[in-house]
Amino acid sequence: MTQHPRLMSPLKLRDETLRNRIVFGAHTANMSDQGMPGPRFGKYLLERALGGAAMVVAEPVPVHRTGVLTRGNFLHSDDAVIPAFRTITDEVKAAGAVILQQLYHIGAHGDSDLSFAPHWSPSGGPSYHDSDGSHAMTGVEVEELLDAHVAAAVRAKAAGFQGVEVWAAYHSLLDQFWTPWSNQRTDQWGGSLEGRTRFSRQVIERIRRACGESFIIGLTISYSEAYQVTLGAEALCEIIDLHDRSGHVDYVTVGAGSYLEFEAIIPPFTHGEKLTTPLTQQLKGLVKHAVITSEAGVRTPENGEAIIASGLADLVSIVRGQIADPHLARKVAEGRASDVRGCISCNQMCWGRRSRDYWISCLINPSAGREFEWGGDRFLPAAAAKDVLVVGAGPAGLEAARVAAERGHRVEVVEAAGVIGGQFRLAGMQPRRGQILELMDWYERQFDRLGVTLRLNSFVDESDLAAHPADVVVVSTGSLPDETGFQRWAPAEPTLPGIEAGGVWSPEAVLRREARLGDAVVVYDEGGNWRGVGTAWALAEQGRQVTIVTPEAFVGKELARTAADGAVRRRLGALGVRMLTEHRLVRWHGNGVTVRSFLTGEKEVIAASGLVMATTNRAFDPFPEAVPGKRLHRIGDCAAPRLAAYAFHEGRKLGLVL
Repeated sequence: MTQHPRLMSPLKLRDETLRNRIVFGAHTANMSDQGMPGPRFGKYLLERALGGAAMVVAEPVPVHRTGVLTRGNFLHSDDAVIPAFRTITDEVKAAGAVILQQLYHIGAHGDSDLSFAPHWSPSGGPSYHDSDGSHAMTGVEVEELLDAHVAAAVRAKAAGFQGVEVWAAYHSLLDQFWTPWSNQRTDQWGGSLEGRTRFSRQVIERIRRACGESFIIGLTISYSEAYQVTLGAEALCEIIDLHDRSGHVDYVTVGAGSYLEFEAIIPPFTHGEKLTTPLTQQLKGLVKHAVITSEAGVRTPENGEAIIASGLADLVSIVRGQIADPHLARKVAEGRASDVRGCISCNQMCWGRRSRDYWISCLINPSAGREFEWGGDRFLPAAAAKDVLVVGAGPAGLEAARVAAERGHRVEVVEAAGVIGGQFRLAGMQPRRGQILELMDWYERQFDRLGVTLRLNSFVDESDLAAHPADVVVVSTGSLPDETGFQRWAPAEPTLPGIEAGGVWSPEAVLRREARLGDAVVVYDEGGNWRGVGTAWALAEQGRQVTIVTPEAFVGKELARTAADGAVRRRLGALGVRMLTEHRLVRWHGNGVTVRSFLTGEKEVIAASGLVMATTNRAFDPFPEAVPGKRLHRIGDCAAPRLAAYAFHEGRKLGLVL
């Protein structure tokens, strides 16, 4: 019996009945193979359909050569995709989900490196994706793009999609037509509200005529208050009301952000949740035909139930939540919401990989994008049950233990600390990162469910390994901070001069509350990620005077791929943190540090009572290469110190083959 009855209630769209209110919304998975949909993308969508999603909206397809945005975009204007998509749509529908395809054109915000074509826009405005300008369309070219949208919809119907979602979000082409700032045309496609919405209304009306009354048509919009030039809530309500009167639009999905406020499109944990409900509530009181979908920050089943039950929207689009746990909807329907592996809003492997033009995955669900190879988030029993000992309960060990137990192995985990999670748990102690601690609680629940033996405060040496009855030993002992003060960009110096004066600490020591820092702290950050930046944030929140020194050109360089760097720099700035870029440390004095600029060579002494070194860790592997009678597997940081995603990946991969 579900505890989320509103979220699990059905809803009718045209001739289709959605089995619940959970949508796996459109997002660029970047999984095409030479522009064709293949097994990677197909099984990725199928896993969410098998997991209970009511409606799956497939990755946006550019409708025209001037709308290509990513290396992984599917081919535009080419019927060759039809049979390949048909394979995918048949499987998704057989799994009980309705499947649509999103159609898009980004207007001015293209990528010339991929399209090798001018960006077409209403009035020739600049791109906010790169530094290029765009081409103001002629009337003939406007008609060409109208025809391209319709042709793409017809192609989608032929491929077995039950509808299309027309993209007008994030200041895309349609949104550019709607917005007076970006539409300065004086012909029939500009000027008044009637003129500025003519293009989108024509797109929808022509798709309806071409694809029939049973074909579902959705419309995606987004809301951002970052700049006055973008459309406000009142203007968006007026526009949607105009489209709704036609009766052609079956649902409206409301997202957040835009190309002018990119970080809100896929909001990291620095942002709040349920970001779009203020606008969806207004639209619910306005529209007569379309149903309303809330997107952006609808992370959990609890969020979804609250939104539907309170009448703030009719549907919820949970994208990253179903990347993290593709069986979210099924677990909720079965009354097992506590078994849902919650998204931690890190953006590291979803948007983080997409931002580098790779296919997407997930930090805590490394099967994402590998479903066709690894079988999704479903585990086949092992041929023979084995006794497995896992030494170390960090991300790699936790995931290896869980997956091995899911497959029927008898698993014991030993951990030297009093809690599970290793350094990843410490990351959960940084500001706004409590979702990591929730994940640790989830692992403990899964261990209870699967019968995994967990021994905390337990040290294991070589003799313990030799005496243990397990045939298989997983070494996942992690890494330790480098205590030499070595800096990557001072490679000739094996140690930091002056480190013997004391008062130099690791981020781990800070977060474990072992460091005695005083009031003024310098954080030297070589990684450009949360290990250094998040620790500086935590110290600043405690009221300390913090200076971040980094060899990079800006603080949080590696966080840029997650769209969280701007938000955290603003927070650091508000807390009075000084950010000193393109510098390295010269000497620690015990009461201050000398730094040198890479640009000018000038030195500066910064007074400080403590120094925190966020530099590369060293692998910690206390065991010999081989132990007689045991099969040893080394995974995670004990093999090589890296980000948590690779530890989860190696844990999952090993657990699948034991």
